[in-house]
Amino acid sequence: LPMAFRDVNARRHIGLQQLSALASTGRTFLGPVKSHKFIVDEITKQSTLICSAVRLLESLDLTSAVGQLLNESIQAQNKEFQTGMSTLLFLAGAWSSAVVECLQQNVPVPAIVSVMSEGLNSCCERVQCLQIPIHDVKKELCSSRVRPKAFESRTGQAGHDALTNSWDLLCFQREISATEEVIPINSCSHQGDDCNFNKLLVSPLAGFGSVASVVKAVGDKSSSVLSGSGVTASSCVTRKLTHSRHFSTHGKGCSASQQGNFQGHLSGLPADVCGCCGLGHLAVALSHGNQTSVKLLQSIAAYQQERAERSGNSQINIAEIVTCCVLGLPESYSCVSPGFVTLVSPEQATVIKRFADKALRVLLMDGDLTEEYRHLGFNRPPNVRTTLEHPSPQGGRAGDPWLSRMLDILMSFEVNLVLVKGNVCKNLMERCMASRILVIGCVARDVLCAFGAATGAQAVTYLSQLNASSVGNGAWAELWKSSDGRAVDLGELLPARISAGGIPLLTAVLTTALPCKAQLLEDQFWTLLYRLHHALKDGKVFPGGGAVELLCLSHIQALAEQPGRPGNDRVVRELPGPWLAEYKPIVLQALASGWRRYLSVLLWNTARASSELGAGASVDHHLRKAAACGSPSAYILEEFRRGGVLRSGSEPFPDQVTDLKVCDNVAAKTEAWRRALDLVLLVLQTDAEIITGPRRNQILNSSVSSEFMFL
Repeated sequence: LPMAFRDVNARRHIGLQQLSALASTGRTFLGPVKSHKFIVDEITKQSTLICSAVRLLESLDLTSAVGQLLNESIQAQNKEFQTGMSTLLFLAGAWSSAVVECLQQNVPVPAIVSVMSEGLNSCCERVQCLQIPIHDVKKELCSSRVRPKAFESRTGQAGHDALTNSWDLLCFQREISATEEVIPINSCSHQGDDCNFNKLLVSPLAGFGSVASVVKAVGDKSSSVLSGSGVTASSCVTRKLTHSRHFSTHGKGCSASQQGNFQGHLSGLPADVCGCCGLGHLAVALSHGNQTSVKLLQSIAAYQQERAERSGNSQINIAEIVTCCVLGLPESYSCVSPGFVTLVSPEQATVIKRFADKALRVLLMDGDLTEEYRHLGFNRPPNVRTTLEHPSPQGGRAGDPWLSRMLDILMSFEVNLVLVKGNVCKNLMERCMASRILVIGCVARDVLCAFGAATGAQAVTYLSQLNASSVGNGAWAELWKSSDGRAVDLGELLPARISAGGIPLLTAVLTTALPCKAQLLEDQFWTLLYRLHHALKDGKVFPGGGAVELLCLSHIQALAEQPGRPGNDRVVRELPGPWLAEYKPIVLQALASGWRRYLSVLLWNTARASSELGAGASVDHHLRKAAACGSPSAYILEEFRRGGVLRSGSEPFPDQVTDLKVCDNVAAKTEAWRRALDLVLLVLQTDAEIITGPRRNQILNSSVSSEFMFL
């Protein structure tokens, strides 16, 4: 077998350099203010807008071993948490560069591995004091208020702002125009439990506790209190509405119809708005500025609140939530719709129109609806070659008897609706539509389970297994309507809504006029949903906005100045004595440099510093303040309660500030740290690269052939 062998130079370590270069492509994904990237397919020339490490690595040609290892680490984090991938990607690159600097200072590889591993373990133990129970977070967020703040000169007192508050306030001002609007929902033409959905929805900002939901005239100095919420609307809030696209300055105030609609909506809610929307407040803290997904998730939380209270479980049920991207509508039309919303062809839409409020008999298929499909584990007879499985003496297309037999089975049981987990035979679907039978393929298993529980249908693998007890009743289908009650007709694919009485299924309908943005919106929604899910699962959250990383940096720098060594005493005894004094400070400073770069880029990406160097100076300033306090953790928690940790003297909105806070997941964040360092240390301990197969000839003719030994 032809092979090429390359020795990995210990001083410059090719693998670590590759890892650092790959990770640098995602540095703009760090923090709440992300820069999007366009990925252009060279073959189809189609472009996709991405804003996550997962989509970035999926789009790159990762032919190197290091790239594949990085992709595996990112995919593992995404599979388990669906959040924290950008942190993993950035820290992997930052620590790779730091380790290369250690190698250039002749620090032995075992010393780097041992000290960095124990240093990170010490950080994970140290930051446990910053964990905030979910119950405390909900109470603090519900008690938040918007308060006016006088303008402060840059030469005077430092501005009372924070890294987290900068984008919180920005998003707050963007969304303040929606305070009078109820979250868009779909009107129900069928009576059932899902029609109560309208009564449970909350205005996107009605549960904030920091936003007034009754809008005063621009010049009105008086304030009014929204009944049941304890929220005061004052002129400092209404001033933001002067440039709203929903409320113009042509009128002196809001119309009576607007106020009446909003207050009538609240009348259907419990008196304790904050208690009902506790999950909504937590979603805001975990959103990191993603306001579109926040509004959808608040609707879902409000709808699932009653079911959660009955079951005694406060968890968000992800199995009851699906998404559907509808192209051609503005993003403001995004909403949560009860039931299952999916895209259908115009021919399928014609079948749906013919149903006209008819109760449908539904069939669930747990597999593909094709002639060739066989269930998992099916083994064909060995040593048998099939020439023609279904001979047809009358001639005609192959498979016609199977199509006729399947259609006869469906019609004999009067099936109107077939939901298939896998693919559907195109010819069979056409015949079914001609017989007014709606067939939907590629349906998620959770959707099948929800319809099975609501209609009594039992999933089958093959149509030949169908019997009377397998068919469910009580489903219906209709074309999905936008928030203004109009059916959507966008040409190629049309959104349709399929539901049944008592079904708990909810669909987050994500609308956009840009096809390249559909995947981005869906990724952002699921990321926030899983953040909320893991926060409830952990029962606690970290203060966000760089608070945890700041404590890690402070802790590691303190360890580097101490004569002892972090971690297990057994490891200390196993290492040679000179390593403790000579290499420990170097390695710990390398570990700290990763946190420092993380915080600097975080500030730079949010425009809180003019350069990464200036951001680093701001981080050093907060480190000195934390050290002067005597207890860095107490300083960080106090700053977080005041509104943010990494404060800056310059403010984009100096006249006022919000108390909205940002939080991070505990398990997802710490696991991202561990995966990043494990990846770096794994690449570090690789001493050679052996390439086999056809790539050997490519390398032989390339400019880097001198680095390889050909075997």
